Amino acid sequence: MNISEAHFVNGNPLQGPFDSHLQQAIFGLGCFWGAERRFWEIDGVFSTAVGYAGGHTPEPDYKAVCSGQTGHAEVVLVVFDPAVVSYSDLLNVFWESHNPTQGNRQGNDVGSQYRSVIFASDEPQRATAQKSSEAYQLKLSAAGLGAITSEIRILDKFHYAEYYHQQYLAKNPGGYCGLSGTGVSCG
Repeated sequence: MNISEAHFVNGNPLQGPFDSHLQQAIFGLGCFWGAERRFWEIDGVFSTAVGYAGGHTPEPDYKAVCSGQTGHAEVVLVVFDPAVVSYSDLLNVFWESHNPTQGNRQGNDVGSQYRSVIFASDEPQRATAQKSSEAYQLKLSAAGLGAITSEIRILDKFHYAEYYHQQYLAKNPGGYCGLSGTGVSCG
């Protein structure tokens, strides 16, 4: 996929290799435009990019993913400095920024491409994500909300989305963002 070399908001690279002190996380929480903006605003996040993950099509594009036939989810790649912001902190942002009980949808966005999903880079990330899910489920249950439907799995491959999707809401400030949480805090 042909994308810009630099992040539209902060000028950092969109593609690696990244410095060895940086780590990566990948989250799907509905439409990737609002999700990306939510993460690029966090101190310690070096770069973000939107893309597709979790499907069976070798070279997905937006039209194919929107058809629901590729198995991919819209996701955001978050490259972060763990000395400034922890993976656990990013997980809290993930849980609080959307409704993880909705299955294949977020608000008005319906389809498997909008599912809630965490793609871990390795087994320690997967285990941390699973523990955070269990802790957040207790909070959701106490608030009278349903079961978390979010997938948690090891990343197979991240595919960058088309150029015009990268940092979309910075380029189009009036653009659509259906991102909204449950109001339940992780803290």
